[in-house]
Amino acid sequence: MKQKFLQAGCLLAAIYWTCTGLMSAQNRTAAEDERNFKSEWLELPAPSGIECADAYYVTHRAEMQGKEQRNYSLCYDPDTYCSYWVAYPLCASHLSTGRSENWDYDDGIPETEQTSVASGYGASVQTPNYARNFYARGHQIPNADRNGVPEMLSQTYFSTNMTPQIQNGFNGGIWAQLEKAVREAIPENDTLYIITGAVFNRRGENIEVKTITNKNDGKKVPVPNYYWKAAMKVSRSPEGIPVDAEAIGFWLPHSDLKGHKFTEFAVPVDSIESWTGLDLYVNLPDNIENAAEVSASWTQFVSF
Repeated sequence: MKQKFLQAGCLLAAIYWTCTGLMSAQNRTAAEDERNFKSEWLELPAPSGIECADAYYVTHRAEMQGKEQRNYSLCYDPDTYCSYWVAYPLCASHLSTGRSENWDYDDGIPETEQTSVASGYGASVQTPNYARNFYARGHQIPNADRNGVPEMLSQTYFSTNMTPQIQNGFNGGIWAQLEKAVREAIPENDTLYIITGAVFNRRGENIEVKTITNKNDGKKVPVPNYYWKAAMKVSRSPEGIPVDAEAIGFWLPHSDLKGHKFTEFAVPVDSIESWTGLDLYVNLPDNIENAAEVSASWTQFVSF
């Protein structure tokens, strides 16, 4: 694995968004990046840094309520088979029940740049509370956040949305609890703006990154040391212009956290930005963004 990818998150040089797929970093210009990044989507982070020059930046779209709409966007590093962040809007109309189980390659990125998720990774791990544990295919945008829209749901099973997550005590425990709580915080007749990320090292860290061998294709897959999530609510004027916002972050060490509550890991969004080098919720006016990103109170966020 290249040393540059052991640093925290994807410190982005530039992002190119398209309606249908991607453009690699090598094939675009700074002017194109500047022009195409002017999006009003509130969930998108801003470019920052140069460490992920080979990453893919993809926005997946699908039909919802009779029209094509964005599903989610991601920053994917083929050297680590990991999306450093996945960003998406979430409202009640995205939700229902059920699963897809359509585990597949991402159709916006060459298959050779991905690792197969056709079945589980086949890697076991022993953790403090479970002598027999394993690495699950952990979603960054949860399938349950899209199970009301079949095409969107199917796209959540792409390889690029998966990372190896400890199942018992994390993926099936505290992480699932956090995802459920976020869904329950959707404001009535409005939208949450969510960004989820995986990190191997915080900025300035150089701790060990474990790798597993994926039984599906024999590829060596690094295991993130941290996961984080940010969620934001927005208050708008009658004209639909943001006038206020409230955001909260969560930063979890990737370990067996049985017995812990997700609220123990609440942090200000400012802290996530400091640890990853990303600038989140950049499409808000600066004064609203700055005020929204300093709280770590779940109660305050829910009641906003």
